[in-house]
Amino acid sequence: MRLLRSLLVTFTVLSLHVFAQAASDVPKQRHAYQSDVARLRKIVINSLYSHRDVFLRELISNANDALEKLRLTSLTEPEVLSGAETMNITIKGEKSEDGTAKIVIRDTGIGMTPDELANNLGTLAKSGTSEFLTKAESDTTSNGNLIGAFGLGFYSSFLVADRVEVASLAAKSSQNPNPAQYVFSSGADENSYEIFPDPRGDTLGRGTEITLYLKPEAVEYVDTHTISELVGKHSSFSTSFPIYMYTTRTDMVIDEEAEAEAAKAAEAEKATAEETEKDDVDEDEAVVEDVSEEEPTVEEKREPKMKPITVEEWIQLNSQPPIWMRDPKTVTDEEYEAFYQATYKDYQKPLAWYHFAGDSGSGVSFRSIIYVPSRLDDSYWQNPLQSITKDIRLMVKRVFITSDLGEDALPKWANWVKVVVDAEDLPLNVSRETLQSNQFLKQLKGIILKRLLQLLKRLQSEDPQKWEQVQETFGNVFKLGAVEDFKNRDKLATLVRFTTNQRNSTSLDEYLENKKQGQNQIFYLADMGKSATELAKSVFIEKLHARGYEVLLLGDPLDEVFITNIRRWKKIPFQDVAKAGLKFGDEDAEEAEKEEHARLTEKFQPLIEWLRKEIREKGAARDVVISNRLVTSSCAIVADESGYTANLEKLISSSHAQANHKHMWEFAKKQKVLEVNPRSPLIEGLLRRIEQLPTDEEERDPEAEEELKEVATVLVDGALVRSGFAVTDSNDFFTRVDRILRRSLGVSETAPTDTTVKPAPPVDPELPADADVPEPDEFADGRGKVSWEVEEIDEFGNVVKDVPVDTKRHDEL
Repeated sequence: MRLLRSLLVTFTVLSLHVFAQAASDVPKQRHAYQSDVARLRKIVINSLYSHRDVFLRELISNANDALEKLRLTSLTEPEVLSGAETMNITIKGEKSEDGTAKIVIRDTGIGMTPDELANNLGTLAKSGTSEFLTKAESDTTSNGNLIGAFGLGFYSSFLVADRVEVASLAAKSSQNPNPAQYVFSSGADENSYEIFPDPRGDTLGRGTEITLYLKPEAVEYVDTHTISELVGKHSSFSTSFPIYMYTTRTDMVIDEEAEAEAAKAAEAEKATAEETEKDDVDEDEAVVEDVSEEEPTVEEKREPKMKPITVEEWIQLNSQPPIWMRDPKTVTDEEYEAFYQATYKDYQKPLAWYHFAGDSGSGVSFRSIIYVPSRLDDSYWQNPLQSITKDIRLMVKRVFITSDLGEDALPKWANWVKVVVDAEDLPLNVSRETLQSNQFLKQLKGIILKRLLQLLKRLQSEDPQKWEQVQETFGNVFKLGAVEDFKNRDKLATLVRFTTNQRNSTSLDEYLENKKQGQNQIFYLADMGKSATELAKSVFIEKLHARGYEVLLLGDPLDEVFITNIRRWKKIPFQDVAKAGLKFGDEDAEEAEKEEHARLTEKFQPLIEWLRKEIREKGAARDVVISNRLVTSSCAIVADESGYTANLEKLISSSHAQANHKHMWEFAKKQKVLEVNPRSPLIEGLLRRIEQLPTDEEERDPEAEEELKEVATVLVDGALVRSGFAVTDSNDFFTRVDRILRRSLGVSETAPTDTTVKPAPPVDPELPADADVPEPDEFADGRGKVSWEVEEIDEFGNVVKDVPVDTKRHDEL
């Protein structure tokens, strides 16, 4: 039955070919699609493609194939190049006054004969078609690797078009010395097609012209901006042949006709004026001329009359070459930068790039360029848990496929990288919109991360200036990566830099090179939001700094998270100097220090016991000890080994994690220790006052005890604030400070403050009459009006005057 149908189609096409010269007299003959084709078209239109945008990509790919075939054929048959001078692809959008629109896509490729039009667009000649269609109709995921098998690209035209006409003129060859131009025509809802001689005659010269009569809901695709965006996204590198788009613009030029008429009118007016002046002069009167020393005035030039004209222009859409296909040695820095800025629409130049070719290990060869941008998007830290890789342009044979790698997307710390990957072959679904699950994707993720780390390491060692810029932009990103990417943790940790009390920037390896003899820990101090300068003045590092130890100063929220997850570097643990139990590493060798510490503890025992009682009553700390870390400060509050430092309290409070572990939170908050400096005159004076207090109950001095309690409370509260903690009662703290200030200024502590204030008006429960009427939505119809005002200031920042923005003359440019 199929054989009979094919014979009928062939006979019809041959008949049409014979009578091509009398096309107007030959009626258009309609042919029914094969049943399989009709089913396939239905699948394509209704379910195969998830985005209509791909129709242009598919048709451009077909045009490129036709041009490539022409180029290869011309190597053995040069005469195929006759008929058209250039090899290119053109796109033209046309919109009529009645709102209808069409897109014309033309190529000067190999073209098609009537037989080829029927075979390529009206039949399916590949075996197993019915089997495939049955499977495709039942499989909604469309996971078949069928690209190119059935010419599905052409049928994507019906995603946007009600009707499609394909005019084609085959290239002249020895087998077809006198080709004729024929038209294939079909509608989206039709189960048949027409092939007939083009009534326009030979208008193409060579190649194929596809005319899409757009559906009403697809008229937007006729816009030149939309066409340019689609070509730029999908097809800017898919062909080595130029793609041109028809555009029009309006220019203002001098209206020569109007100018000529104006000049003629001016001459006539001048002549009339001269004649009138001549008639007014008496012939018998002597003519006296005033001679002026001033030069004659030049007549002001009038503005020439202008008129608008429409300029038609064909602009090339794919002028940017695919530089990743070239040898890196032949590509200049300017070309890399221009390609990056054009592809990723970034006005800034990239910091660095890595151009390489490789094999995935699963048999897929590819070429790639990895770019490190000079800035992070503002949205990067706004969604800390969201990881979307949007700047990987995955291509197959230079045709853009996707930026979505699904479950194989890059981790959060690397999703800012800009990558172009062009694979020679990948299994795609039928629509070429998504990749099938493939080992290459998993390997690609690892390859990109590996090459990115190599690039960063190379910058670190070879270009210190650029490395500083990388640190400024991505320093915190590396810390995040070391936390979340266990596999690459060590490599990322080597990229992290910290400020210390001795250097502005150091790595963990450089820190270990500078550690002291006997030092078995990496000292660090973390306080979120504090600068390195502020941290360097902290009470916690007074003695460390005085003895020459280096301390990492961490003021970023990610720093403590990084340290907590790393825990140790090269088997050397981290030591938070804001916690109790600080060890320098040389304590065992200094027996004299141990004896001195024991002596001081015994000496200050009365003060320790008295303070311990006071701080436990207020809940400020759980214990008091003699400090081995303070030099000039009188005291400090440190976290116990099982407690929270001030920085950790801030982190936990900001994450609201304490709500789920309230009892543990309250317990850990109380695990603080008050360290006192026995060499501080303030502490020595407090000890003397404690020792002078009477021990007998009858001789007690309540006023002296109360004064000492107040001094101790201020001392402890000050230590809490300076150590980064909050005071137990801020109101009580400032009331106490107020009393101390009054005493120092000679003001009575009991002198009252004038608290007279104006009372509020009487209660008025009455509401406006329209209180229950909903507020009108000014933007409900989409035409709301927004207005604002700006202030004009001079160079010193003083307001000159208020200027409504709609009347302000902008001279920024």
